This record gives sequence, structure tokens and C-alpha cells, in this order.
Amino acid sequence: MTDIYALAALWLGLALAATLLSIWLRIATAMSEIVIGTVAQLALGAFIGGAVLGTDQSWIKFLASTGAILLTFLAGAELDPAVLRTQWKETTTVGLVAFFAPFLGCAAAAYWLLHWSVDASWLAGIALSTTSVAVVYAVMLEFGLNKTSYGKTVLAACFINDLATVIALGLMFSPFTYRTLIFLAVSVAAFAVLPWITPRFFRRFGNRPSELEAKFLLLTLFGLGALAAWADSEAVLPAYVMGMVLAGTVGKDHALVRRLRTVTFGLLTPFYFIRAGSFVSVPALIAAPIAFLILLSAKMITKFVGVFPVTRAFKSPMREGLYTTLLMSTGLTFGSISALFGLSHGIVTQDQYSLLIAAVIGSAVVPTLIANAFFLPHHLIGPAGAAPGEEAAAAKPARAKTAAPATGTKA
Repeated sequence: MTDIYALAALWLGLALAATLLSIWLRIATAMSEIVIGTVAQLALGAFIGGAVLGTDQSWIKFLASTGAILLTFLAGAELDPAVLRTQWKETTTVGLVAFFAPFLGCAAAAYWLLHWSVDASWLAGIALSTTSVAVVYAVMLEFGLNKTSYGKTVLAACFINDLATVIALGLMFSPFTYRTLIFLAVSVAAFAVLPWITPRFFRRFGNRPSELEAKFLLLTLFGLGALAAWADSEAVLPAYVMGMVLAGTVGKDHALVRRLRTVTFGLLTPFYFIRAGSFVSVPALIAAPIAFLILLSAKMITKFVGVFPVTRAFKSPMREGLYTTLLMSTGLTFGSISALFGLSHGIVTQDQYSLLIAAVIGSAVVPTLIANAFFLPHHLIGPAGAAPGEEAAAAKPARAKTAAPATGTKA
């Protein structure tokens, strides 16, 4: 147990350092945790050994994957059904364009510029077509944008984007077996029953110190996650959909959401983001910097060419349109999942995998830093220190002082 406690202390020490760095640089904590993970793996690996962080230990994998599941669930729970109904055209169009533009563009770049095989090129297109719900939600939460109509619209577009990615990966590479049918059938049944049974169960047995609500949600998330893994899918997909169907129950219970966030951001997500950063192979990047730049540039350029005109077509103001485009250019969860799927199934080589992972994680950092540094929509953010409930009221006078049209809250 000494080794486990010492390793846990090391990881939480890195998480604390990342938090202090984010405060000092005024960047999202998720970004600083990714950077800290990369630097820690490089520095500690050079002086002590590559295995010092223990990223392959089962308990670290479990905490990291649980962080991704809960973070994705909370992102889904933030979605507002009313926003989805009123702005379905924007969310669907932005989400689909954000998938197809990099999917085709990055696959072409990998095939024609890097001379990868056809299958490896298509896999690269899938891995780089994603938008990271985890990163976008963490950034939205950091600035309070998750409570705004704008933020909810962007999160909904992220869901459409990643859903298209998962479908493409499944149709092109994943085996479609009876397990897939069972997973889909059980998931549909669960998503139909949960909105009815959850509020009744919480009213009857909830509001106790034993945190029954959290246990019920974790049981359901782990159960669906296990079924997804059994069917060769990913646990974060049912977690996101479950969050969406429970948005009217869990999403409106601010005390429960706050408790879940405490566990998620205080303990779990640092393991997820730091572990993701540790997968960046700096020597591989030094050996093939042009290939890395081609993949990263292809993703950002195709996302920009595809998404920004769509945001302007829906009359989004310039600043919000650029901010949306940059956030939709991020990638992490499903991008790394797709790259790892390609490596484990022999679709890409180890070197190609390293380049893809580096490009995916680079896309989680670079667009977010640019977005928050130059295009953050300050008029949608309440004054520093404002409570979440005060954000909308604080944003109104700011909007009134700008020339932005009322449609500025659209994606």
C-alpha cells in the first residue's frame, strides 16, 4: 500500500500544481493538467524512469476512466431540452459540419501528404474529427458559460459531432455483432425508463447523508459502461446520453450536481487529463515534427473552414463565432479512444499512433488557449465571483452595451 499512497500523492501533487498554474496563467485547469502530464512524463521519465507515473496501473486507469465518464455525464446533464428544441438546426448543422470537414480533410492529408495506408488515413480522419466534450465542458464550467444558452448550444453541437464520430468508427472498423444489438436494446430501454424512475426514486429515498442519489447514478453509469465495453463500444457514450435524458432531474438539482462536481473535479478528472498528457511522446514529435504539424494543422484548418461559416450563417457575432469554432476544434476523449482502437486492431502503427495522440492532445490545448486568450465572449460572463445563478442577469447589461444581435447566443 505504501507504493499506492505515494503514487496517489504524486498525482494529486501534480494536480495541485496544475491548478496553481491555471490560476497564474488564467487558463482552464484541464489545459494545465494536460501540459503538466506531458512535462511530468518527460522530466520524471528522463531522471527516474518511464514507468514512474504508473499510467498503466489498473487503479489509475479506473480513476481516469471514471473521471471521463462522470465528466461526460455532467456535460450531458447540462444540456437544456428547451435549447435543443429551439436551436436544433444550429446544433445539428454545426455538429455535423464539425465532423465531416475534418473527417474528410484529415484523412486526405494523412493519405496524400503523409502517405499512410487507406485504413490508417480513414482512422486518422475519425480520430481528428472529434470535439472533446470533456474539454469544452470543463472550459464552459470554468467561466460559467455552461449556464448560458450559448454554452448549452455549443455542448449540444459537441454531442452531435461526437455521436457522428462514434457511428463512423463503428460502421467502418468496429465489429457489428449480436453484442452490439444487445447493447443498443438495453441502452434504449434504460434511457426510456430512467427519466421516469429516477425522480420518483430520489423523492422516496433521497435527501439523506448516505448520498443515495450518487450511488444510484454511479451504479447505472458503471452498468451501462460495462455493457458498452462488452459490446466493443465506449463507456463515455452511454454516459453522455444518460446525462441528456436526466437533464430535467439531475441537471436541475443544483446541490446534487455540486456534490458530483466536487468528486469529479477534485479527485477524478486530474487523473484523466494528466494521464492524457502523459501519452504525448516528445521524442516522437522531435523525430517527426512536420507530420505532427500537418495533422494538427489539418484538423484546425478544416474545422475553421467548416464551422466558422456556419456560425456566421446563423448570425452569430464574430467573437462568438470564432470562440465556437475554436472550441469545436478541440479533441481528446473520443480522439484518443479512436487512436487507441486503431493501434490495438493493427490499423495504425506505433509511430502513427504517437503522432495521432500528440495531434489530438495538441488540439485540446492550442485552440483552447487561443480561444480564451483572444475570443472569450466576456459579455456572456458574469462579473468575477458571481454565483452561477447571477450569470444571466449579469450578462444582460453587458449585451445591451454591445452591438451584437439577439441571435448572439446561437452556436
